[in-house]
Amino acid sequence: MVRDIFVSYSQPDHDCAMELVDRVERDGINCWIAPRDIAPSADWAAEIIDAIAHSRTMILLFSAHSNESPQVRREVERAVHKQVSILPFRIENVLPSKSLEYFLSAQHWMDAFPPPLEPHYARLCAYLKAQRGGLKTLGEGTPDIGKTQPVPVLGGSGLDPAEVLRIERLLAGYIGPIAKHLVKSAASHAASPEELLNTMAMELETETDRHEFKKRWRSGASQSR
Repeated sequence: MVRDIFVSYSQPDHDCAMELVDRVERDGINCWIAPRDIAPSADWAAEIIDAIAHSRTMILLFSAHSNESPQVRREVERAVHKQVSILPFRIENVLPSKSLEYFLSAQHWMDAFPPPLEPHYARLCAYLKAQRGGLKTLGEGTPDIGKTQPVPVLGGSGLDPAEVLRIERLLAGYIGPIAKHLVKSAASHAASPEELLNTMAMELETETDRHEFKKRWRSGASQSR
């Protein structure tokens, strides 16, 4: 299901995030937000990646907390990777950290201070409606700006499962549990372990990390021969 909005926030801002969602949805704009929209027993990382890919816009509830949150940074990275537009909704007068500035420097910002928040929510809703301007709902023959193909499942690639698992574990050392879903998706159409390795290396932020990641994999591969 395609959603209008994916809401990215840091856990200390949970109450504000839910207030924003309630206000926006009362204006007929549907949202996806964790943990509300994660199915019971579902893979948390996989659900978040899919929700970002199937959203038209990400609203980043920007504060000092989200500015320092690795999870928020990872969600912003995925939105950029999937070409989902990002709207930082700044609830505190904070400048983005260097890791976020790289992704957000070209984005349109919306300040939501000073309080009260209601006038800022109203302005946000007006902006979102204008951005969506004239688009009909899915299935009515108009372009769907947030639509992507379903994430493929592992199978048919001919890769050694042990090699796939090793790449996944190496990647997880850099980016955490989200590595499982990324490797599963890429492995379904990688022609070789080397191709999968190179694809996954692009998920890392620095050339140093990418070089080290490849070196560690190749070192282990040579020892297993």
